[in-house]
Amino acid sequence: MLWSLIFIALLLTLLGLRGEQSRLRFYRDARTALDGPTPPVTVIVPVKGHDEGLRENLAALAALDYPDYELIVCARAAGDVRYDTVPATARLILAGHGDPETGEKINNLLAAVKAARTESEIFVFADSDGRVPRQWLRALVTALRQEGVGASTGYRWHLPAKLTPANILRSVWNAVIAGGMGPGKNNFCWGGAMAIRRETFLSLNVPAWWQGAISDDYRLSEAVKSAGLRIAFAPAAMVASTDSTTFPEFLSWIRRQMMITRFYAPNLWKLSVFAHAVYCGAMLAALKIATVASITALAMQLGVGMYKGWNRVRCARLVLQDYPILFQTFGVLHVFLVPVGTWLWLYASVAAGFGNTIHWRGYHIRLRRLAKLNPQT
Repeated sequence: MLWSLIFIALLLTLLGLRGEQSRLRFYRDARTALDGPTPPVTVIVPVKGHDEGLRENLAALAALDYPDYELIVCARAAGDVRYDTVPATARLILAGHGDPETGEKINNLLAAVKAARTESEIFVFADSDGRVPRQWLRALVTALRQEGVGASTGYRWHLPAKLTPANILRSVWNAVIAGGMGPGKNNFCWGGAMAIRRETFLSLNVPAWWQGAISDDYRLSEAVKSAGLRIAFAPAAMVASTDSTTFPEFLSWIRRQMMITRFYAPNLWKLSVFAHAVYCGAMLAALKIATVASITALAMQLGVGMYKGWNRVRCARLVLQDYPILFQTFGVLHVFLVPVGTWLWLYASVAAGFGNTIHWRGYHIRLRRLAKLNPQT
């Protein structure tokens, strides 16, 4: 039985190598393929309180290399935003309490969508805790032009200046998700870098999908995929998250992320539980058998994982060129901490299986599964 576990882990590990080199080429090509039409855009960023680096993050959104866009900063109430952090060129929308059954962030987004200028052809959504590069908006709009694409997305890399254990492990844990995105089919949009045509947003009735929801990105992703459309990943829309965390915050955050996944994308959550249980179980099995063959198998499993960790760093460095010093340090750590990251993924996935309430910025939010909707209604 132990050898069967080791064999399955090796098989999954080797299957995970597929597409690594094509992903690297995809990132390289994406840096230069940013020309083309630039239709008018509305960029929407919700704010709740004062994130670390908020002023700089909003300033980056106000200084994008794009000729025709408006920036809307939205919040529930005046007390949720510091006015001195909002760029002079941005519009501030206060959404009010909105639907009590719907998450505050979604209520804010819906109010901003209603307030968007009529000439904007594309809605783009950002998060207040990320630092976008100047080509971020061009990258999302370019990816959206592909045939059969309903929405485009970027993702984030955690690159805090303080190299504390909690910051480093958060970066390692989160990079696994970024490493799964690439050309072709992608499972979901990420709400911190998400673009959709206005026409598509309305024809899919995304506001109805958002009704009663907590997760804006998973529900929008479900709406897009239910209509038979594809989600395109835009590597040049990668966002740097430069804030810091503590160990308790980090462990709570990864459990919360996987709990949201459990309710809104249950198949992804089940896959995570299975895969990481196999990986971690195989590590223990190899050490228990403790033969040359089992240790060799363990070395192969860890070696492939470390290679993928290094490839994730190489990809991210291509599009986040403003952080060369941090990547020099993070590059080594992302290789050798892959085994630790695997165990953290197992913890987060299993811990997410218990309970249905998450805690976020003073709120206690009960999660529930929502029904699929007819994309045409």
